[in-house]
Amino acid sequence: MTDVAFVALACGMIIGLGAIGACIGIAIMGGKYLEAAARQPELMNTLQTKMFVLAGLIDAAFLIGVGIAMMFAFANPFVS
Repeated sequence: MTDVAFVALACGMIIGLGAIGACIGIAIMGGKYLEAAARQPELMNTLQTKMFVLAGLIDAAFLIGVGIAMMFAFANPFVS
């Protein structure tokens, strides 16, 4: 395999594993939010605000990985 093939494989792994991690993280967080809201309904608005902030941070981490993968895909330092 050439260096370009390894870069393409690494980009796919960065995006794929990042997407899986973000989906699992948001799913676990959503489940915990529903459990907490069922236990204490009066805190639902506060918990919802915190949940959306954390969802944005989880997605931001995934999008940073996508940006790095795209940088390697289109501005590949191994192609001369």
